[in-house]
Amino acid sequence: MKQKIGYFLILFLFLAPGMAKAEPNLIPAQQTDTPSTKPFDFSIVEKIARQQATQPYSENSEAGVLPESLAGLDNDQYHNIRYNPKQTLWRGQDLPFQLQFFPRGFLFKDQVTIHIIEKGIPHTVTYSNSLFDFGNHSFSEPLPPDLGFAGFRIFYPLRKDKELNEIAAFLGASYFRAIGLGQVYGLSARGLAVDTGLTKTEEFPLFKEFWIQKPNKQSSELTVYALLDSPGMTGAYQFIIRPGITTTLEVTSHLFFRHGVERLGMAPLTSMFFHGENTDYFVDDVRPEVHDSDGLLIGKGNGEWVWRPLTNPRRLQVSVFSDTDPIGFGLMQRDRHFGHYQDLENKYQLRPSAWVESVGQWGEGAIYLIEIPSDAEQNDNIAAFWVPQQPIREAEDWVFKYRLHFLANNSPEPAGGGKALTTRIGSGGAEVLNGKRRKFVVDFASETLRLISKHAPVEADISTSQGRIMHPVVHKNPFTNHWRLSFELESEASEKPIDLRAYLKVGEETLSETWIYQWSKP
Repeated sequence: MKQKIGYFLILFLFLAPGMAKAEPNLIPAQQTDTPSTKPFDFSIVEKIARQQATQPYSENSEAGVLPESLAGLDNDQYHNIRYNPKQTLWRGQDLPFQLQFFPRGFLFKDQVTIHIIEKGIPHTVTYSNSLFDFGNHSFSEPLPPDLGFAGFRIFYPLRKDKELNEIAAFLGASYFRAIGLGQVYGLSARGLAVDTGLTKTEEFPLFKEFWIQKPNKQSSELTVYALLDSPGMTGAYQFIIRPGITTTLEVTSHLFFRHGVERLGMAPLTSMFFHGENTDYFVDDVRPEVHDSDGLLIGKGNGEWVWRPLTNPRRLQVSVFSDTDPIGFGLMQRDRHFGHYQDLENKYQLRPSAWVESVGQWGEGAIYLIEIPSDAEQNDNIAAFWVPQQPIREAEDWVFKYRLHFLANNSPEPAGGGKALTTRIGSGGAEVLNGKRRKFVVDFASETLRLISKHAPVEADISTSQGRIMHPVVHKNPFTNHWRLSFELESEASEKPIDLRAYLKVGEETLSETWIYQWSKP
């Protein structure tokens, strides 16, 4: 299980089922000044967010003090608190979705309010200690009866046997994640990233209140509304969650700013890359690769597709990819071979990719990739998000929409284009290795490339920001039918990272996505 290690990441824990009683009580939610004849919908959450943005930010005053016995729990101790499965909400009602809740404790100290919308009317889920089995924990004082929730998770029958599977969870700040059929939890998303990767302290907005629309027996999607709050802004969020082989979240966010923001990260993703096939320094690990994601994929507004393998750098790296109206971006897990990980417990080959599909026109901006040095796999050290070029000013409001797909083997890229499957790096030279040069080997694959004759004049377009490219070779691998590009990089001693770029072509016809890489001297 992951813990909060690193300066911008809060990480999830997911609980196993435990003991049993009845499902939680619901009470009528507090009334707003909205006429009671209007069914509760997203416009009401927008109104609440707009009103709160005109008021100074304050910590959640309704949250009771979290006892030290819970605040001081470690990862394993918190994980040992189990939700009583017979208290699962909507259990026994023949509905396709069911809910369970998380207690406060460990890293998850904020109290969130959760409502259920039924027939247009919100009802608040009542907290009770009896919802949880606290296991062998011993508390010096009785737990307060109003301890409150930290989040919730969603169940849905993904398989034809109709057994319920956990498909999504919201827990900690504005973090959430989801999985599709056959996947296991890996990378996370969050509602907003504020000043991530700057020298100043990052701001962590909080989803402090949720409204969940009760489904009917035929529902194939679940609607969740969320109220976001932080010193700099408030926000109304709508999530339409559609589980399946690929689980998709349709996200609408309406933000109201209390003050300007230096770097606003929209649709942020958070992941882990410890080491992989492109790691060119020794890692003392019996497993060949350890990562939740192995690359950043970008669909640019001009139709170009870009693949950037992830790294675990020696120094903080911030990469910026400017664009206008991108197709989307995502942190992907392309490598699906168990033998490349050899990890029976963590099952990295089953971790989902997360693809952010733009909705509407995003305008000018940039995709940011942040890579943080890490010495352990429990550290989430990768972040990617979209930063609008337009500056954020006080009293403004923004609407931002996207679809977030948690997928496995399917790719958002157009069929036929060659994809960079592997990147390997080592000493240059042939029979005698030359440590003063670095050799790069990149394998591209697609159905189109498989069908191209080995005699075709396939070549590579390669460029570097410094140094020079030597001995470029492109040939077809007869054992895999992939096309392999290899070249050597010769560069002067420099602390500045080197940016590499390459793609395959025949004449003027492009055959592959653009492979880019940022390499730094050890």
